Amino acid sequence: MDATIKDVAQLAGVSYTTVSRALNDKRGVHRKTKSKVLRAARELRYRPNALARGLVNRRSHSIGLVIPDITNPFFPEVARGIEDGANEAGYSTILCNTNWEHPKEANYIDLLVEKRVDGIILAPISPAVTFFPQDLRNRVPIVYVDKVPRDSGGSFVMIDNVRGGYLATKHLIDSGYREIGFIGAPNDSSTIDERLKGYRMALEEHGLMIDEGYIRFGDYKRETGFNIIRKMIQEKHYPRAIFAENDLLALGVLQGAKEQGLSIPEDLAVVGFDDIPMASFPEVQLTTVYQPKYRMGRLAVEMLLEGIERGDESADRKVVLEPELIIRKSSYPVESGYLVEGS
Repeated sequence: MDATIKDVAQLAGVSYTTVSRALNDKRGVHRKTKSKVLRAARELRYRPNALARGLVNRRSHSIGLVIPDITNPFFPEVARGIEDGANEAGYSTILCNTNWEHPKEANYIDLLVEKRVDGIILAPISPAVTFFPQDLRNRVPIVYVDKVPRDSGGSFVMIDNVRGGYLATKHLIDSGYREIGFIGAPNDSSTIDERLKGYRMALEEHGLMIDEGYIRFGDYKRETGFNIIRKMIQEKHYPRAIFAENDLLALGVLQGAKEQGLSIPEDLAVVGFDDIPMASFPEVQLTTVYQPKYRMGRLAVEMLLEGIERGDESADRKVVLEPELIIRKSSYPVESGYLVEGS
């Protein structure tokens, strides 16, 4: 049976109030008395009741983390940064995985508020977070990561998606490719909008035609990339290079293209986004846009804890990180002249 504050008081020979003041480092307790209380607490292996302590200081010392897909290697790395930062500050993290389901996202947020978490870090499914109560930010500090809801104030950490999409597409152009497609999902995401914008900017800047038939949407799963490129190849209308909106989609493209008999990058070059661990595997060697995932998590939790301590949401922080292009074999230029038509 766990020791109670009553047990500590009896062993130390002091009152409950003195034990409470000594353990919470309150003034008015003699140094020798405090040492006696702490010694008794250690001997009994006493652990303060977190719920009772929270009722006193109105803090649960817990935060909620809501992400859309724990199976996507991008999010566990972000979550690790958040959990490490929270743990160092004495906070526990409650992880909620929505599986890209809007009702589940809304229910988790309501649950976290009911559980009286001190703050929430949210990677929203879509920018149209219309189901959130208007007073959510007045009830609990919140920081967005990866995506930012439209028409929403608040603090956020994200990558410069327009720049990332531009870098990926420009790299393909500089490598000699002219027919470049885009695969993303879904078509209502600010992330897609911004990366697609960067893609279009690079093509237009270099005077290249944008074939809308080469722009396809689905969801964020690897199977989507696989199915889309397979269908494009079977229809005999596919580009000579693909910029996929994330690495999972890009891995699906690689698999689908190879199953259809294409060589990478001779017949089809591929660039992803995120730089998940699998992208660097020798058998993959995927060119991709690197996101500092762990750092994003650390920054998000630092911002949230600042908001919790401040107790004031008027000073929102907005952090946009710079992307970095990582070039690997999936997009190497081919010197034979077989690379692209019309180059």
